[in-house]
Amino acid sequence: MIKIFIVFASILAIAFYFLRDQTAPASKAMKSDTNKFETLATLPGAIQESSGIEIMSENGNYLTHNDANNKPYLYEINEAGKLIKTHKFQLPNVDWEDLTRDDSGNLYIGDIGNNNSKRDELAIYKVSLQDMENPQAIRFTYEDYKGKPSKKDKSSFDCEAIFWYDGNLYLISKDRNGRNEAKVYQLSDEPGNHTAKKIGTVKMREPVTGASISPDGSTVALLSEGKIHLYRNVENPESFFEGESEEIQLSGAGQTEAVTFKDNNTLILTSEGGSLFRYTL
Repeated sequence: MIKIFIVFASILAIAFYFLRDQTAPASKAMKSDTNKFETLATLPGAIQESSGIEIMSENGNYLTHNDANNKPYLYEINEAGKLIKTHKFQLPNVDWEDLTRDDSGNLYIGDIGNNNSKRDELAIYKVSLQDMENPQAIRFTYEDYKGKPSKKDKSSFDCEAIFWYDGNLYLISKDRNGRNEAKVYQLSDEPGNHTAKKIGTVKMREPVTGASISPDGSTVALLSEGKIHLYRNVENPESFFEGESEEIQLSGAGQTEAVTFKDNNTLILTSEGGSLFRYTL
């Protein structure tokens, strides 16, 4: 009996040795830099479920929005949490989940939430920050979406995180199927009908709720509940996921949903609990 136990234990040890890198995310030890993380303000009452945020570099204010089935409005706020202006659109808000911008003054509104993977077509609305009256639609499907997914894949085509780089949008899926990975897709930033191409995966235990890239393109930040996943010294943002990430615990932040870079060394975040935060890298 003892010999059987020893053999069984040896098999388990060998299995753990070979499988450990497949199940664990490629990340450094988690930090909890509370001295770098601070609450800036409470969000205005109109913003009940902040789900995306982006900086308006022209005046230093921020744009944010509510998520599914709320009004198609962008709320302009400052760092004190004051509501400066409400930008209203004649667009559907099926499930607005994230914002990003390019280097030509265009904003991208991601109507990409897809909790049950039942949406056959998703949209990202391209809006000039100088002319918000004329949004254009980038409609797309995922290249690996083959119609109604199986029960095993019912959460495989949900997404809450996008960032822009060099003429393309990058979408990071919100995996809730227990595979410990998020899919990364590349999509043209031109209005029209497109297919989002799968270009890789990110090892990730937590569902991704937001994404952003630094102005100099050297750092990509992914957000999950109460945690930042940083990819530093990125040589090619198209393959940021091939690098090693650094996980940072945000103590007391709650359900963090949105992130943007204020500059190369400063992140601005929001939570569904109605708070505006700053994290200094």
